[in-house]
Amino acid sequence: MKLGLHLSRWNWDEDPALLAPRLREIATLSEDVGFASLSVMDHFFQIPSNGAPEDPMLEAYTTLGYLAGITSRLQLGTVVTSPTYRHPGVLVKQVTTLDVLSQGRAFLGIGAGFYEREHAGLGITLPPVAERMRRLEETLQIATKMWSGDTSGHDGRHYQLTETLNVPAPVQRPHPPILVGGGGEKKTLRIAARYADAVNLFGAMGADQLQHKLDVLRAHCEEAGRDFDAIEKTVQVQFNVGPGGESTETVVERLAGLAELGFTRAIGSVKGVETLQPLELIGREVIPAVAGL
Repeated sequence: MKLGLHLSRWNWDEDPALLAPRLREIATLSEDVGFASLSVMDHFFQIPSNGAPEDPMLEAYTTLGYLAGITSRLQLGTVVTSPTYRHPGVLVKQVTTLDVLSQGRAFLGIGAGFYEREHAGLGITLPPVAERMRRLEETLQIATKMWSGDTSGHDGRHYQLTETLNVPAPVQRPHPPILVGGGGEKKTLRIAARYADAVNLFGAMGADQLQHKLDVLRAHCEEAGRDFDAIEKTVQVQFNVGPGGESTETVVERLAGLAELGFTRAIGSVKGVETLQPLELIGREVIPAVAGL
């Protein structure tokens, strides 16, 4: 099993000028100790489960570009982007540029989106759920066309592109991996079965529910003619290995259970990440222990 570091909070320092050097320390250390990927949350306001809307929030793709310049091995992407934020053609261009400048380390993490306050606050339309799901699928249709080199355009229900031109092409072929986040059984997992190279589920839902979601994904893959095993299974977790937190043995045991379900990557936020010590501990005691799972 591989581990990915996920960053979703930026309230490390009161002085914004200190964010960049602190992020550099976190990114370079996470690469040095053996994390396989580094992802950021794609929001404009902090979400309620993480803090107050007024808490610091960095724009995702600008941040990923910065990370591409200070790392050399980590895979980079969002967990996850909403198709409501950016026109699909612009989003594909951003991910392609990230892939080119990171020399083939980008992935497109995408879901349906949900946070009404930031949409209303910044004047972004948040359609009803059914329309968001249609826009998600159409965005992935546009992405795969632009990454295929087909410039014939796209005439869809929600988006019209007269030229799906995308030069330079991404370094990764046939395209940067597509990760679909979410466990909706009727729509999200069906879309994942058709378009995704990876799927991301929430570990907090528990082993039984995770197994059920994977069974649903398998059924959608059979319907779509996709190889279930060709889709990477990733799981969203939280690491708390600092004072008063879990022992590393408990973390390894928990990850072993997730590996038994078929998950090959755990993408985790780390409590106290800004202190760097939890990253060092995970790198020393967790990453080597789960490498063979």
